[in-house]
Amino acid sequence: MNDNIIQVKNLKKHYAGGEVKALDGVCVDIKRGEVVVIIGPSGSGKSTLLRSLNLLELPSDGQILFNDVDITDKKVNINIHRQKMGMVFQHFNLFANMNILKNMTIAPTQLLKKSKAEAESKAMELLTRVGLADRAKAYPSQLSGGQKQRVAIVRSLAMNPEVMLFDEPTSALDPEMVGEVLDVMKDLAKQGMTMIVVTHEMGFAKEVADRVIFMDEGVIAEEGTPDEIFNNPQTDRLKSFLSKVLI
Repeated sequence: MNDNIIQVKNLKKHYAGGEVKALDGVCVDIKRGEVVVIIGPSGSGKSTLLRSLNLLELPSDGQILFNDVDITDKKVNINIHRQKMGMVFQHFNLFANMNILKNMTIAPTQLLKKSKAEAESKAMELLTRVGLADRAKAYPSQLSGGQKQRVAIVRSLAMNPEVMLFDEPTSALDPEMVGEVLDVMKDLAKQGMTMIVVTHEMGFAKEVADRVIFMDEGVIAEEGTPDEIFNNPQTDRLKSFLSKVLI
């Protein structure tokens, strides 16, 4: 089996007839069990790259191989592959009209054809893991932002994904709630989940990432271990960026 779970080859995403190059020839491999954190200024292409990995953004050119299957091929059923990629957004995306347990079980019962009892058992196990078993019958409106995001994470885990994608998962949270979400993500990393995380949380990147990717103007400007990126940046662009975000 290929050691790389995702291979991105010369990925491009252009807008306005090629005037705007959100991604301009990105190449990157993601290994199984690796935690990759993507950093960079606003508009650098971080979220576009992440959202391209499950085709929420359709690339203009290039290839994305997931488990050796080119998911940019129009003949590929992307929905099958999306089931193996959990996605956590800034804004939770919970169903407001369903309680937490129903939010957790709707996809496993409909897409994975699990029985209601099996899906609920797994949901309760996951909610317990993040300290929210007592909120199973609550509705999203009754939860704090941090609680909602923890539910969003375990809702993705209920599908038994092979990869978890996080698009700035703490940026919509009050500062005191950030830690509780990052703790869940740290636990996931320790358990060997393949994770790709776009974030402004530099402390998380330093502590948890196996590799940090710095994007600028639609390309990977620099990548390396957290130690290399934060303590020995090679490019002026990265040095400038870090001087603004590291207090």
